[in-house]
Amino acid sequence: MPITAPADKRFRRAHLKPARKRTGWMARRWRVVGVVSAVVVGLLVAHRAFTGFLDLEIFQVRRIVVHGNHRLSNAEVVSLLDGLRGESLLALNLDDWRRGVMASPWVEDVSLHRTLPSTVDVTVQERAPIGIGRIRGSLFLVDERGDVIDEYGPNYVDLDLPIIDGLSSAPEETNPDVPRALLVRRLMDSLRARNMASRISQIDVTDARNAIVLLDGDPTSIRLGNERFVERLQAYFDLAPTLREQVPSIDYVDLRFDERVYVRPARRGASEVPIARPPVRPQKRGRGTQTG
Repeated sequence: MPITAPADKRFRRAHLKPARKRTGWMARRWRVVGVVSAVVVGLLVAHRAFTGFLDLEIFQVRRIVVHGNHRLSNAEVVSLLDGLRGESLLALNLDDWRRGVMASPWVEDVSLHRTLPSTVDVTVQERAPIGIGRIRGSLFLVDERGDVIDEYGPNYVDLDLPIIDGLSSAPEETNPDVPRALLVRRLMDSLRARNMASRISQIDVTDARNAIVLLDGDPTSIRLGNERFVERLQAYFDLAPTLREQVPSIDYVDLRFDERVYVRPARRGASEVPIARPPVRPQKRGRGTQTG
C-alpha cells in the first residue's frame, strides 16, 4: 500500500514570476543612440550641402548698383564697399556693409538689397548742405542741423551757398547747433520760395532769434529777426534808394519793427537813425521779386 509522505514546506517550489531580462534597456539605449547619430549625420550633411549651395559661383556678388547719389560718385560709394565683390550674395550680412557706407560724412542714410543672382542694390540718401559755416576760423559745409559734412575746399566751388557765421559746432563735436541752423534753414526756404535766396552772400545767426544777412555787392548788414523774412527783405529792396539818399554810408538796417526802420551810419560813434517805414506793398503769388 503506497504511503504518501507529507511534503516538507521547506522544499516547496516558490510560485514566483520569472525575472525580467535585464538586457531590454540596453537595446533601447542603443536604439536612441542610433537615432541621435543618424540625426546628427543628417544635419552635418545638410549643412555641408547648404554651405556648398551658398558658395555656388552663380551667387557670388558681381554687380553693385548705386542709386540716389548726387555729390558722391558711384566709384566713391563702391569704394566704401571694398571687398564685397566675390562674396556670397545669400550669406551677406548687409548690416555690416551698410555701416561701411554710413562712414562717409556725406551719407545721411543708406539701404542695401539683394537682387538675385549676383547684384547688390545700394540706395543712398545724401546730406544736403545749407551753407558754408565759418567755425573757429575755418570753413566747413554744414547741413540743416548744423552738423559738419566736410571741410570746404576747391572741390566744392560749384556749390552756390552763403557763408554762415555764428555756428558753434566743430567737426569733432557731437552736439550740433540745431537752433541756429534751423533759423538758417527757415530763412533760406522762405527766400527760395520767392527767388530771393540767390542774392544772399552771408548770414549771421550768432543771435538765434535774429538772422542778419549780407547781399551780393552790398556791404550793408540787414537785420531780419526770426520771422517774415520775405516781407522784411522786400522792404529793404524798396527802401534802399531812399535810405542811401539820407545816409550815404550805412553800417546796418534793422527791419524787425513794424512801423520804423532803424539805420546806423557806418561812421565811428554814429547812432541809429529811425526812419518811418512805408506800407508793405502786396506781392503777387507765385512770382519772386528781386528789386533794389
